[in-house]
Amino acid sequence: MTTYYANGSETNSLTSDDLRDALKETFAAIGPREKVLLLPPDQTRLFSRAGEMTVMCHELLGDRVKDIMPALGTHDEMEPEQLDHMFPGVPHELFRPHRWRDDVVTLGEVPASYVKKVTGGLYDNPWKAQVNKMLVQGGHDLIFSLGQVVPHEVIGMANYNKNVFVGTGGVEGINESHYLSAVYGIEQTLGQANTPLRQILNHAQDQFCKDMPLLYALTVIQQMPDGTLHTRGLYIGDDHDTFFAAAELARKVNITHLDRAPKHVVAYLDPQEFSSTWLGNKAIYRTRLAIATGGRLTVLGPAVKKFGEDKSIDLLIRKYGYRTKEEIIQLFAENEDLRANPSAAAHLVHGSHENRFEVVYAAGKLSADEIRGVNYTPGDVNELMKRYDVTKLDDGFHQDIDGSEFYFIRNPALGLWQAPL
Repeated sequence: MTTYYANGSETNSLTSDDLRDALKETFAAIGPREKVLLLPPDQTRLFSRAGEMTVMCHELLGDRVKDIMPALGTHDEMEPEQLDHMFPGVPHELFRPHRWRDDVVTLGEVPASYVKKVTGGLYDNPWKAQVNKMLVQGGHDLIFSLGQVVPHEVIGMANYNKNVFVGTGGVEGINESHYLSAVYGIEQTLGQANTPLRQILNHAQDQFCKDMPLLYALTVIQQMPDGTLHTRGLYIGDDHDTFFAAAELARKVNITHLDRAPKHVVAYLDPQEFSSTWLGNKAIYRTRLAIATGGRLTVLGPAVKKFGEDKSIDLLIRKYGYRTKEEIIQLFAENEDLRANPSAAAHLVHGSHENRFEVVYAAGKLSADEIRGVNYTPGDVNELMKRYDVTKLDDGFHQDIDGSEFYFIRNPALGLWQAPL
């Protein structure tokens, strides 16, 4: 197992030439490959630079890139204009959709005993390692996963083999992974590299993927207070050490430690990234360790038009709403429709304010009644976007028009915020 490229520091600012040179160095080291499958993220990781590296791979490898499968997980298939925006110049005919309900195979099962051990006895069901069948049956001699390591609510630090087992995973694997993590606890998970779910995925990779030609490219991106982005690290390899090195740098540059807990946080959801609460609730996940008890989170989501990316999950969110962990676990036990969709139940837990703070959701394309129906407070998106002009605000503390204080976050997906509570 090998790390082919590692370049990371808190002061780096890697350029496109740096990324291209890293890819060239890696391809030279691994030797000729004739049938390559690329696994980039979708538009929800627009700022990961994985799109740019996918374009570079296509330029460097040419027609040896036979297939590109965005690791959609449960998300909608990418639209043509999204493909053009994230992967400019790459022919659309190379892209393959991932259908998480249909196009999967089960590689094996992580036993309940192992799951129970790593979760400290909180969860004791087995976990199925599922991937898109193309990864097994496609005859590729390189499966190259590209993405960003960043704090994450389900697995602690996103990417690496999550891009495989969740990004191209199946119903059972995705559902079980999300729910077991929710039961374990989001507060214990956020920003941690070696979480129970990560240990389960690493175990599955070690046991079931020995014959899969997997390779990972992992970026670490830091957003500055003025919104500018710097690529602090790039790590390319096929082993756990590659991931943990990237995660350590992400811990340093993607977690903001505040000296006091804000009573009001304002988080912006870029319309190019966020059109659902399923994705936009990163504003809740990534700030919940910072918001003062009794405080308020205002979410500015001008393009938010739905709750779930998946229609059936959207209906469940509308039916049950974002409730406390205790309530959702009880509803999960009592209701067959929710029990059949554990990832939806997990999402409801993760998106809950736990009656500790208020969530004001200014969704551009959902009605006040719809927002209120899922246990959030509706906000007027036009009024609030004027009040909090995102083109003029840097990340950090500001004075509101009423003299109170608020903390602004331009893109909650790019970090994690913590404060003494």
